[in-house]
Amino acid sequence: MVCPELLGGFSTPREPAEIIGGTGKDVLAGTAKVIEKSGKDVTDLYIKGAYQTLEWARELNVSCVVLKEFSPSCGTQMIYDGNFANHKVTGEGVTSALLRQEGYTVISENEWMEQL
Repeated sequence: MVCPELLGGFSTPREPAEIIGGTGKDVLAGTAKVIEKSGKDVTDLYIKGAYQTLEWARELNVSCVVLKEFSPSCGTQMIYDGNFANHKVTGEGVTSALLRQEGYTVISENEWMEQL
């Protein structure tokens, strides 16, 4: 098990962050940012964590990755809207977007539980 945010350089606990201006795909394209509630831009750490996770997936030769829904890193179908108002929108996090872009199957923990 890995946590892209820890791989990117964050500690636990950490300040809440949300994607502003799009989804994980947009962050990877450079047109959206990941911002902490205090206003600090942490986009680079999220991107770093996504690429570190991709490296682990390659090294471990995985076929499917299970990620935590709603996270700005790991959301697979839904993320918070960037207003820090607990409102969710359709979209994926940075790590989820990168892994899918690279051809990996990505599902949420909810989808995984449904398969058991």
